[in-house]
Amino acid sequence: MASIARNICISKTLNNITKLLGNITLQPNVISSSVVICKPRIYCSQHAFLHVTSKQNDLMEFFDHKDNWSEKEVKAGRPWFKSELRLKSNEDLHKLWFVLLKERNMLLTMEHAYNERFANMPSPERRDKVEKSMENLETVVRERNQAYHLLETGETGERPAKYVYNALGMRFFYRMTQHRIPKFMNKKWFKTHHFGFGGYAVRTFLRKYNEKQNNKERTKQRGQERYVLRLMQQFPNMDMDAVKKYWPDVDIEKLRNKEDIRGHFVPQ
Repeated sequence: MASIARNICISKTLNNITKLLGNITLQPNVISSSVVICKPRIYCSQHAFLHVTSKQNDLMEFFDHKDNWSEKEVKAGRPWFKSELRLKSNEDLHKLWFVLLKERNMLLTMEHAYNERFANMPSPERRDKVEKSMENLETVVRERNQAYHLLETGETGERPAKYVYNALGMRFFYRMTQHRIPKFMNKKWFKTHHFGFGGYAVRTFLRKYNEKQNNKERTKQRGQERYVLRLMQQFPNMDMDAVKKYWPDVDIEKLRNKEDIRGHFVPQ
């Protein structure tokens, strides 16, 4: 009896399973809806945009463009003026400084390459223009730093310096530096910095040096006087104010009283 009851239960279970399978209908929309598609979300606020840098030429950045190698003259603009640089922001000045620095390194490399080949560099004045621009830029930056420090602290903020004499009695502008140890304990500094002079040999050197400098100044002064005197002989009606502007060290009234001012002429 137990086996018959077990078989009846199994048959009922199979009938229930077949009924459930018969009620199931496969529809495409049901299958597609049950599939979950995961799409990644990109938040623009949390991701940087794509940056593309300029083309890099490795060590060729130290050389001029190949089209200029065979040229005899390369056109270049004028240097930057201080009035123009004062209108720019600190960020623009910072960028311009590195542009000029890169240009100067390139010109120095090209100059060295031309010297090794015993050739003339095209338009060598480009280096002077770049250095003049860098000098003006540095002056403008120093002006801004001084103005800022004067407003905040009452001092210029510049590196302290003073005029001193070296061992030969020559006066020069010495810029002070900071050291980790006190001055009286810094033996290395005392070995490399000798201020002040004295002795018979140094005094003799200074006397001859000053004599040589005075002779140079006297020769320069006489050369200017002779040149102005020759102009006054050739052009007696020229503008004396312009002469004083170009040669301020020349005494015009003294030259007018000289007999050479009348020039050579045949009396009638």
